Amino acid sequence: MLDCFFPQPVFHPDTELTALLSRQFKPGTQSTSGAALAACLPGLPTGLQSLLSPLAEPDRKLVSVLLLEDGPITGTAEAYLKLHLLSHRLCLPNSQDLGGIFAHLPTVAWTSDGPILADELTAALLTARLAGRHIEVHSVDKFPRMSNYVVPKGIRIADASRVRLGAFLGDGTTVMHEGQVNFNSGTLGPNMVEGRISQGVILGADTDLGGGASTMGTLSGGGTIKVSLGKNCLVGANAGTGIPLGDRCTIEAGLYITASTPVTLIDEHGDIVRIVKARELAGGSDMLFVRNGLNGQVQCRTNRKAIALNEALHANN
Repeated sequence: MLDCFFPQPVFHPDTELTALLSRQFKPGTQSTSGAALAACLPGLPTGLQSLLSPLAEPDRKLVSVLLLEDGPITGTAEAYLKLHLLSHRLCLPNSQDLGGIFAHLPTVAWTSDGPILADELTAALLTARLAGRHIEVHSVDKFPRMSNYVVPKGIRIADASRVRLGAFLGDGTTVMHEGQVNFNSGTLGPNMVEGRISQGVILGADTDLGGGASTMGTLSGGGTIKVSLGKNCLVGANAGTGIPLGDRCTIEAGLYITASTPVTLIDEHGDIVRIVKARELAGGSDMLFVRNGLNGQVQCRTNRKAIALNEALHANN
């Protein structure tokens, strides 16, 4: 199994629908058929009926995934279902158990001919060339691009290859050409993303990442802390954070804050209060992080100015 498509996954179905699905499909991942799907179509909501009826051909081979509880991932189909739940905005990042996802996602060449197992790509390329055709290889990865499976309402993505399936993009989010959103991360919308949102990171509404900015995830950083940013924050160009921030925080361009960064706290009179490690400020609101141009100190001051986002830009997201 290379990939799975769930056009309209159902999360926390009501009692009646749960009973119907439980009678027709076994818990877990099971091979099934269009005939089994046809048997339960009359009891499905109208929208699901019209969407799934083309699949209800008697001899069509299908796979059902019915999860009664959340737990570590045990197969490829289950991994794809959980990724779809995120991109369909049915589950927030960090709300599901994604343990085992890398073990159960094969490395796939995502091509103009569809997914091809990476080990079989060379043979497929040769076969196509001998037939006078050219196969475009878009990427070789465990995760496909989100837009080939899900396009949530009210978003814009300038370069779809930079948003993985499993990203959560809130209504009004724009991801610019250099913006990147990993699986199990995202925005609550509206947001302007010109930087990188790493796995596990969530941006609150009206928070923007400037060009080249980044947020530190847990996949390659060695830490376990989950970074998040609240509402109305701004991370300037080529800046970033490795600590969670509350609302109305700003990090000036070019400044990267990590948990161990020494930060000089400045009061309203411009006097030094004390020096702390940035982790002690985690989750705080109304903070302005700047670097002193004379001595290089990283300073934190009260952010007295509201973050004025480009209203015209967000109004047209």
